[in-house]
Amino acid sequence: MSSTQKKKTRATVSPLMHTLATYMARAARRPLPKEVAEKTKHHVLDTIAAMVSGSRLLPGEKAIAYARTLGGAPQALVIGSDIVTNAEQAAHINGMLAHADETDDSHAPSLSHPGCAIVPAALAMGERERANGTQLLRAVALGYDLCARLNLSLHPYDFRQAGHSTHSFGPGFGAAAAASLLAGLDYDGMRHALSYTAQQCSGVSCWMRDEEHIEKAFDFGGMPARNGTAAASMVACGFTAVEDVFSGERNFYIAYDETARIGRKPQPERLVRDLGSVYEIMNTNIKRWSVGSPIQAPLDALLELIRAHGLKAADVESVQVRVAHQGANTTDNRNMPDICMQHMCAVMLIDGIVTFESSHDERRMKDPKVLDLRRRITLRGDDALTRAMPSRQGIVEVALKDGRRLRKHVKAVRGTAQNPMTRAEVDEKCFHLMAPILGKARSRRLCDAVWTLEKVDSLTRLRPLLKA
Repeated sequence: MSSTQKKKTRATVSPLMHTLATYMARAARRPLPKEVAEKTKHHVLDTIAAMVSGSRLLPGEKAIAYARTLGGAPQALVIGSDIVTNAEQAAHINGMLAHADETDDSHAPSLSHPGCAIVPAALAMGERERANGTQLLRAVALGYDLCARLNLSLHPYDFRQAGHSTHSFGPGFGAAAAASLLAGLDYDGMRHALSYTAQQCSGVSCWMRDEEHIEKAFDFGGMPARNGTAAASMVACGFTAVEDVFSGERNFYIAYDETARIGRKPQPERLVRDLGSVYEIMNTNIKRWSVGSPIQAPLDALLELIRAHGLKAADVESVQVRVAHQGANTTDNRNMPDICMQHMCAVMLIDGIVTFESSHDERRMKDPKVLDLRRRITLRGDDALTRAMPSRQGIVEVALKDGRRLRKHVKAVRGTAQNPMTRAEVDEKCFHLMAPILGKARSRRLCDAVWTLEKVDSLTRLRPLLKA
């Protein structure tokens, strides 16, 4: 590039883009704070467990069958299979595996599921580039920062109300950031990768009508993981792009300025606010229960009532559950067990606990005992709990046959940033998700490998542990 061209480029790059791209380009060499590195391991392992378990669910089976038709350069593994394909396709398929279920993590303020897009993209590009475990951790942490900040800059709850899918926008940029770090992109490359990501942005919130979770797995995980990996791959191969997609004529924020419909302009400055001091992975939730997010608080509440009062299903006359309106709409009497509020609450009361197996046992949705209790469980959307969002709170009120009434209001679900799970709890969850597929010995080795990622000199060494 000539000196004249360089001056022109500097003139067309906004201070915001300069700050963002500089931060991204230096992230590969920037050590993570100890607590951030630890939390990143939690989310890497949690997402790997979601991919492994998801490989045997319907969306995962469909995705793996599709992968077998593709071919591609042998760069990265499709987890839970013997397929090795190119990084973009591996990211796509593994992203669908990661959200084949309701097991993966979520970032409530940004209305996104970061892990199911970012971790598959990072693993795929990391395998391709023979990256080490430390590089993976830094890439994933960077991805969570970009994912959350991009959505926050668009006012995510209003953005969703306008019809867009926040679950596809932010995670696409997060996947691109992680893949770009691992591809070794410099300052210019980061800017160009962001432009290719913006061009691929899509997503409408009709995913809520998906009955079999297949398109939803693509919308949340597969598409953003694929698009972000593609953006990084193209730029790494020499593609150039618009110098600054976030400012100037016809930029990203002009395209998605929903002022006329939702009343607030985007805030691009959110992209760089507190970068390097606030790590959004620390504000991301891990699910204690393998069920839809709105069901987490009611299950926590019921478990506490069971333990505190010896509550049994036979004692129950009726149950009223209250959550935010959107959560009630999403989980009200659905025909999939793990996203049906009434069914999962009935299972918790009958079994005294909820496991991965019980939350996916479709036969129990026809069990007379479960159906009898389910009919006595009502679900209501609550104005106060809606105003409390993004805190996913829940209130459970149980009327007992002896006339007593029990009530529990859960304000901080176990696994949320406000009430995080310990390493031991994350390990236990992930081990039990993976053991039925990989076996206990291999699942134990895989968990241990993630907890000691700094010692992994090449991510390809994880491949034997993830293959099935």
